[in-house]
Amino acid sequence: MRQFTSLLLTLLLIFSLAACAAAPSGDPPSSSGTAEDPAVSSEDAENPAPEPEEEPVPPEPEPYEISDPTEEKEGYVPWNGVVEHLFFHPVIAYPELAFDGDAQANGLDDFMVTVDEYNKILQSCYDKGYVLVDIADVWSETTGEDGQPKMIRNTLYLPEGKKPLILSYDDTNYYPYMLENGLAYKLIIGEDGKIASWGLDPKGEEVVSRDLDAIPILDKFVEEHPDFSPFGAKGCLSLTGYEGILGYRTQTDTKNWDDAREANRQKEREAVKPIVEELKRTGWTFGSHTWGHIRLGTLSLDTIKADTRRWYDEVGSLVGETTILFYPHGERPDGNDWKNTGPVFQYLQSTGFRVFASVGVESFSFIKKDICAVICDRLHPDGTTLRHSRDRYLQFYDAKDIMDVDVRPQREIDWS
Repeated sequence: MRQFTSLLLTLLLIFSLAACAAAPSGDPPSSSGTAEDPAVSSEDAENPAPEPEEEPVPPEPEPYEISDPTEEKEGYVPWNGVVEHLFFHPVIAYPELAFDGDAQANGLDDFMVTVDEYNKILQSCYDKGYVLVDIADVWSETTGEDGQPKMIRNTLYLPEGKKPLILSYDDTNYYPYMLENGLAYKLIIGEDGKIASWGLDPKGEEVVSRDLDAIPILDKFVEEHPDFSPFGAKGCLSLTGYEGILGYRTQTDTKNWDDAREANRQKEREAVKPIVEELKRTGWTFGSHTWGHIRLGTLSLDTIKADTRRWYDEVGSLVGETTILFYPHGERPDGNDWKNTGPVFQYLQSTGFRVFASVGVESFSFIKKDICAVICDRLHPDGTTLRHSRDRYLQFYDAKDIMDVDVRPQREIDWS
């Protein structure tokens, strides 16, 4: 009996050793995912949690070519005539919010166009043979015979039968008053990788669209009519800085500031950078409209210097170098900048600006002889000129065909 017991113990020892030898080395089995684990129910084991969804990968951006209109090309002919220049403010997406009879309604009626009007204007300019050129390609800086820098007007080479057109867009900052009155809230990059607008419709619902803001609308128009932009140019965005840029609150407020506000500002700065880069990649350029939308013909030189430094610090640091300055309110520095070159103009030119754009009744331009600079005027399609300047704009469009009379306030019109 003692021998049998000893034999049985020996056999059990052999089987135990064999089992240990067969077991895999390494970490012990996980305590999760098995029905035997008391911490996991049988229901959990049969229905494991789904794997976390991966963030969607944005599509690769479509190639976009930008070329130089001053280079000669076969089939292109030289143009030395007037280069027309139209400018817009942000367009009205929801007229029922803009023209609701409040204190802002008449101002919006005076200075802006609706989405529908803007679309018609683009189509008319296209039909009349205009093609887009970038404002920075029209003039260049060179060295004169006296060794001093000066600006020259470039010869543009255009497809035969076409006429050049500059587009610029003031106040593409999306100020708070705009958000309450039927305009887009900001620019974003949509799921398709293209620039779109984000905002709220009259019911308060979020809307992402390429059809409700001037910038993506022009992008789409060029996609559908590539011959409207043979060089890849779109328009020049004229930016202030006091309410941030492109709908992102990148500004400082020196009267009321703390660490939390600065952290949010830095977050907004990072958020807008890819928007800026995509705009630049696809033919958009940037100009200054001063930081505070200030009157350059009225304020002191010290105030203008402080404002300019702030623009470069808060806006120029995001959009890069620019040689273009658009005068707020169309107000010329030093009284009359095409006759006088006073201290304000000299200072602004010394900071790097070379093309100075105001507002007028024609696309006027003048190369200054005493300083390296160009001054120019641009025309303004808006409610004011639609109502009162039909004849002046017939080369671009007929206000009778453009103006959305039914949605605008019932105010005086000079044509019938």
